[in-house]
Amino acid sequence: MTDSLPTQQFASDNYAGICPEAWSAMEQANRGSATAYGEDAWTLRAADAFRDLFAADCDVYFVFNGTAANSLALAALCQSYHSVICSSSAHVETDECGAPEFFSNGSKLLVAQSKDGKLTPESIRALATGRSDIHFPKPRVVTITQPTETGQVYTRAEIAAISATCRELGLKLHMDGARFAHACATLGCTPAEITWQAGVDVLCFGGTKNGMAAGEAVIYFDRTLAEDFAYRCKQAGQLASKMRYLSGPWIGVLETGAWLANARHANACAQRLAAAVTDAKGLELIFPVEANAVFLAAPEAVLDGLRARGWRFYTFIGGGARFMFAWDADPAQVDRLASDCIVLARESALVPA
Repeated sequence: MTDSLPTQQFASDNYAGICPEAWSAMEQANRGSATAYGEDAWTLRAADAFRDLFAADCDVYFVFNGTAANSLALAALCQSYHSVICSSSAHVETDECGAPEFFSNGSKLLVAQSKDGKLTPESIRALATGRSDIHFPKPRVVTITQPTETGQVYTRAEIAAISATCRELGLKLHMDGARFAHACATLGCTPAEITWQAGVDVLCFGGTKNGMAAGEAVIYFDRTLAEDFAYRCKQAGQLASKMRYLSGPWIGVLETGAWLANARHANACAQRLAAAVTDAKGLELIFPVEANAVFLAAPEAVLDGLRARGWRFYTFIGGGARFMFAWDADPAQVDRLASDCIVLARESALVPA
């Protein structure tokens, strides 16, 4: 047992506070009154900042969280008799409490088994063409998570290949980008290159996990798909009366470049932990570290030891410990976590089975 508990936890990037750029923008938006329900200058400016970022004349909507963003975006693309193709570990399948089905009035999720969380053109084709009779929900949308729930990143070529398959089969392509900034940081590409230029129709761009208090942006690159989307947001309780507090922080992170700098730092901290434990006996990375997540396989005694030392983590994906790094991750605490992992693994190896 260590003498003191960790001063920072890495169980989730939702643990992090608000980054200075988002906080400053919200403070500025708080000066005086502003028009309500998204008709304020802050919301208009934030939407324009997204259009500049993507170099596209896209429609932009602001909602409170990722469940609302994904569910409403998918509902806008589907009728109740349609289906949505997703990975077996996709957030819309495992962690949104049936919200995609609820808001679409029953559109069915068609699940492709995937160890790494990625869809492929082959898996999409198999689900989309397996049945075409009137008794089966008609495939309408493919949704991919960037990065995946296993922390892996779709390359530009992979997205383009999926998009081509979607076009061939008459399907729309939605991207769940709760950690979209981290994928951009990994790939070293522009946001446009892995969205509309690669054939993505709708993106849910996450802010909560990258330095904001709350807020996701639903971005329609095909404006025709956004018809009446504002009404969906209102009906679902996602139209903020004081919208500037959702949209204003986006100005702070987009115009300063903090959205990318935050993601780069988080990714670097994940790589820091991965590099430290890679050669440690008894520890094994479950998935390649490509964004801000590290999935670590270790003996149960090591996991129990980490808990006893005050570390928090989840084990619901892959069976090992998942560590997530945010914009404010302290490298010294990352090193402390790595040291505890290595020491406990060494001690575990000395204990007879």
